Amino acid sequence: MVVIRLSRGGAKKRPFYHIVVADKQRARNGRFIEQVGYFNPIASGKDVRLTIDIERVQHWISQGAQPSDRVKSLIQAHKETAEKA
Repeated sequence: MVVIRLSRGGAKKRPFYHIVVADKQRARNGRFIEQVGYFNPIASGKDVRLTIDIERVQHWISQGAQPSDRVKSLIQAHKETAEKA
């Protein structure tokens, strides 16, 4: 099964997450199929907090990929900010 989930990066106490499409049985930070965005929860100032390639996410969902709960909420947040702009 293919899933869309977060892969943690960054230093200790300074998280940074890549949004990746991966096989469910792979390790959280292991091999992935495609990177479709990133999420920086501690972004401040002019730093970009969230970037998602919505077209690629929709493609993978149409192919049967299951987004995690957190990724679902991030996609919704991204859509809401895109509507405001």
